[in-house]
Amino acid sequence: MANAIKQVINEVAEKVKMPSTPTRLRDLIRQIRAARTAAEERAVVNKECAYIRASFREEDSQWRCRNVAKLLYIHMLGYPAHFGQLECLNLIASPRFTDKRIGYLGAMLLLDERQDIHVLITNSLKNDLNNPVQFIVGLALCTLGAIASPEMSRDLASEVERLLKSTNAYLRKKAALCAFRIIGKVPELMEMFLPATRSLISDKNHGVLITGVTLIIEMCERSPDTLIHFKKEHREVVPSLVRILKNLIMAGYSPEHDVSGVSDPFLQVKILRLLRVLGHNDAEASEAMNDILAQVATNTETSKNVGNAILYETVLSIMHIKSESGLRVLAVNILGRFLLNSDKNIRYVALNTLLRTVHADNSAVQRHRATILECLKDPDVSIKRRALELSFALINGSNIRAMMKELLAFLEKSDAEFKAQCSSGIVSATERFSPNRRWHVDTLLRVLIAAGNFLRDDVVSNTIQIVSESTSLQGYAVGQLWRAVSCSSGSLQHDGQPGDLDLQGASLPISERQPLAQVASWCLGEYGDSLINGHTNASEQEEPVVAGEDEVVDFIQAILSSSQSTIVTKQYALTALTKLSTRFSITVGRIEDIVTNFGTHLNVELQQRGIEYAQLFTKHVALRPAIMERIPPMEHKQSHQGLTNGSSGGNVVSNGDDDMLMDDLNSFTTTNITSHSAPATKDSNSLLNLLGGLDNFDNGPAPMVTSSKASTAPSASNLDLLDLLGGLDLSGSTTLSSAPPPITTPIGSTSSSLVNNNLANLLSSPTTQMSAAIPPSSNFLIDGFLGTAPTSPPKLQNVTAYDKNGLRVDFSFDRPVDNPNLVIVTLTASSLYGSTLSDFLFQAAVPKTFQLQMMPASSTVINSGIPVTQVMRILNPARAVLKMRIKLSFSRDGMTIQDQDEVKNLPAALWQ
Repeated sequence: MANAIKQVINEVAEKVKMPSTPTRLRDLIRQIRAARTAAEERAVVNKECAYIRASFREEDSQWRCRNVAKLLYIHMLGYPAHFGQLECLNLIASPRFTDKRIGYLGAMLLLDERQDIHVLITNSLKNDLNNPVQFIVGLALCTLGAIASPEMSRDLASEVERLLKSTNAYLRKKAALCAFRIIGKVPELMEMFLPATRSLISDKNHGVLITGVTLIIEMCERSPDTLIHFKKEHREVVPSLVRILKNLIMAGYSPEHDVSGVSDPFLQVKILRLLRVLGHNDAEASEAMNDILAQVATNTETSKNVGNAILYETVLSIMHIKSESGLRVLAVNILGRFLLNSDKNIRYVALNTLLRTVHADNSAVQRHRATILECLKDPDVSIKRRALELSFALINGSNIRAMMKELLAFLEKSDAEFKAQCSSGIVSATERFSPNRRWHVDTLLRVLIAAGNFLRDDVVSNTIQIVSESTSLQGYAVGQLWRAVSCSSGSLQHDGQPGDLDLQGASLPISERQPLAQVASWCLGEYGDSLINGHTNASEQEEPVVAGEDEVVDFIQAILSSSQSTIVTKQYALTALTKLSTRFSITVGRIEDIVTNFGTHLNVELQQRGIEYAQLFTKHVALRPAIMERIPPMEHKQSHQGLTNGSSGGNVVSNGDDDMLMDDLNSFTTTNITSHSAPATKDSNSLLNLLGGLDNFDNGPAPMVTSSKASTAPSASNLDLLDLLGGLDLSGSTTLSSAPPPITTPIGSTSSSLVNNNLANLLSSPTTQMSAAIPPSSNFLIDGFLGTAPTSPPKLQNVTAYDKNGLRVDFSFDRPVDNPNLVIVTLTASSLYGSTLSDFLFQAAVPKTFQLQMMPASSTVINSGIPVTQVMRILNPARAVLKMRIKLSFSRDGMTIQDQDEVKNLPAALWQ
């Protein structure tokens, strides 16, 4: 009883303290701004919120509008204001315009389609859409365009369609924006608004024009049928847009529409974007707009930012339609002028646009190569990164030498965050366009020296691959590597011209150049005898590099004994030292002592290698020369991914001289299929871990499973995830993949599964990589010698797997001759209608009789004209009919789109 009496007394006291007139909004703002600390601000806000709640409970309609206005300000400061939602509805139902204005503003801020109270506003909106006062109708249209749900859109679409035909320009432009929202929520209502669009783009009011053009762009991007409708049935659309744009350019000064001396730049940008959509893959429409695009490009003032915005849209339109070659050159020259602008934002936009257009007109972009390379020296990281990507896209067979000189200089001086990307790109470019093997080897060695420990693993494996292939340059490579690792003075000789590539990085300590130590160890183990014999000169005019056996052993021993050497580097060095025992004669006993000491190493892999290698010096001395013989030249296979930096595709350029090619043909080669795909993302790893089968994923990339018995069934907890891709035979083991890690696995990795490897596996080179299993029925030792070469399978026709929502996904197929159970599917994802798609993610599921492995996508952003590629490897031991379900996720214009579908048109001859 006492507590109840005390509560009543407190309530009466609060009412006495409460002022009869509430605080005005401006006074509340002054109080909040006067607060010196966050605690004082919270005290002011909490006190005001308490008063507003009490006022709402008393249903004080006199000050409801003022209280809701203050509550909206409090909401914008980040404080909770959900308790004012019903009061907003009460204000909307009020007949006064001032109340409706605050009520509708509160509805747009406090309500959304996820809340149940949202549906209560539908009837009020319908009444206000029929109000005779245009400003009340405008409020209702703005609110509907901001918070419309699918149900609300269906209920009020007819009202919006009626207002699109209104004689009031103020209502027409607001109705067009509201129709834009409705189409986004319910695309099937698009046909309702099509007849009204013709009058919108013929209106003289600029506000109606810009909203009408925006509505048509949305329709064309969402529906291919609507795009065809505007292209074919409305032949007057393009000429009308061209006429409007020409009037804007030629019009004199208009105070109503002038922005920094440009007449209505917002409308010009929208029209240019619509022309880009209508002219895509349409020769007739493109021809009609060529002249006006040229006029805009030449007559627009570039001293102001609005002019640069119009020129940017003009360039995009020119490159997207079927324009004339001279017009494309003009567009690229505009971007070249952007590169000289002092504004960093404009330079970044220019580089980004050139990167997207370099594939359409490479020769025009090549004229600005010097300016692009100059951007590599810019202090801004974003500009530097885009310039680096564009530089790799410009590389071809004719400019490879000049470009490599600039990129290597950049690699030496760049920050650590650029070294991995730059070195990997240089390796990929030289692999495609190098003029000869000598130049190729020298460039790779320079990359190893300049990049230090920031090299990616693919650079080490690629360098070893090239040295192994180039039989006539193996001794030369060993000599140059020895010169680098021994910190001696000198320079690499590039095409017989000394000094092109010096070894400035040779003075770095061994701890900062582990990849160089790995390559040097491998080459010394294979070809160390050429260093002792002085056979390290590539031509008679060069002085050979000579070293003694003790010097070589001292170097490798220093690697093995250094605490700063990684485990992988020590694996290379230990194997190389064991191999040198068959090539050296003086230091064999010393090598045996070093190898034997590793039998007690703390690392399991090194300990096992030390024990088993030691057996070759005691029990199996006779087998040591045969086991440690040189690895035959590795046959190189071009990567499916191509350049990782987005450079243009094309035929692979041969990088070998004629004499070296003959040497390779005369030597015995073994197949060693490699993969240079980028590491998988963390999200991909998490998805794969959910589905099982990657027990040792954290220890390194897992090799591809090549036996159907090795596939792991998902646990019961994963069935919910697999149900997303239902419709296939998913009762047993199912492969669900979204870009797993690379399938190359160095034998020298520290996975626990290596403990039980046999002697042959341990004696293999640490760089041996496998990406496809040898069929059980094949004899890989004699295949190709005793029988005829297998015939190539017939070429399979490409398949369109997905074509919706502005995204097109095509499948192309490739079947290796040596493995008929394997099909390599190359996915090509393209953006339609000129849109840019981000956060692209592709997933696939196949029945339990198949095994699916996906390489990472070349990018997560799909720009117009620049498709994204991704490789899938499908193993079918049972030779069954392939079924596949796919799931896609991407973002377009800030909206996330998720969809799933079944690919039903896969070729029946995949495994025939």
